[in-house]
Amino acid sequence: MNTEQHILACIDGSAVTESVCDYAAWYASRLNLPVGLLHVSDVPASTRRDLSGAIGINSRQLLLEELTQLDEQRAKIANSYSNALVKDAKSHIQSSFDGVDVNVYQRHGKLLPAIEHFNTKNRVIVMGRRGEDHKDSRINIGSQIETVARASSVPVLICSEKFKTPNSYMIAFDGSKTAIKAVDMIAKSPLLKGLQGHIVMIGNDDATSKHSLVMATEKLTTSGFTVEAHHLTASDAVDGLLAFQQQNAVDIIVIGAYGHSKFQQLFVGSTTTKIIAKTLSPVILIR
Repeated sequence: MNTEQHILACIDGSAVTESVCDYAAWYASRLNLPVGLLHVSDVPASTRRDLSGAIGINSRQLLLEELTQLDEQRAKIANSYSNALVKDAKSHIQSSFDGVDVNVYQRHGKLLPAIEHFNTKNRVIVMGRRGEDHKDSRINIGSQIETVARASSVPVLICSEKFKTPNSYMIAFDGSKTAIKAVDMIAKSPLLKGLQGHIVMIGNDDATSKHSLVMATEKLTTSGFTVEAHHLTASDAVDGLLAFQQQNAVDIIVIGAYGHSKFQQLFVGSTTTKIIAKTLSPVILIR
């Protein structure tokens, strides 16, 4: 298998597909890597066990044959749709971003196993979330996003709105090991270099956290990044971070993903999940 890295763009034909393609292509252009367009078709076979045993054998056989034909038709339509989708997505990227190579991958089954099939190649995973999900205040980022983010060892970029070339970014920093790792990964990557950076911490007034913020800022500065540190006070960390983002017109949010285990999250909630749920801006999750 070719192990050249790529930016894996997971597309499904929904309204966010164009955004996923554009952010993946932008990411790829910044890292000088190709885009891997992935579409996964999950077409379940008809449920055969519900056929009544009370009907005659001949009638039952006829129904089974009809179900088989329907399954074949559904699979054929799904394949045709997948072919058209990846063709259009590839054409869109190539017409919008000069010099970005695009590879196409079509698989059957579930999304996570399909993504994991490319583990040796994935540099970043780009996924979309529908803007309609923001219409109410209920925290619901979609099970697919959370499942992939928790399983991934590489960054995951989540987007929903029409692409806008990023000029600035904000790192949500809390002094945790995950946040420090996020800063380390950013410092080693050309992705955000040249953009205006902000590293923002809410609360955490202890000396250790303050020192951690200073060290993180110095690390980015000495690595050639333009970044400002902000230590703010807010009654709610998520609201404070998003208020700063809006007031400073920050284009991308970077956050360490899921510092708590899933068991702990049931009780204490997740800053990561809340930020994704409450913002329309692209979010880069770093495990």
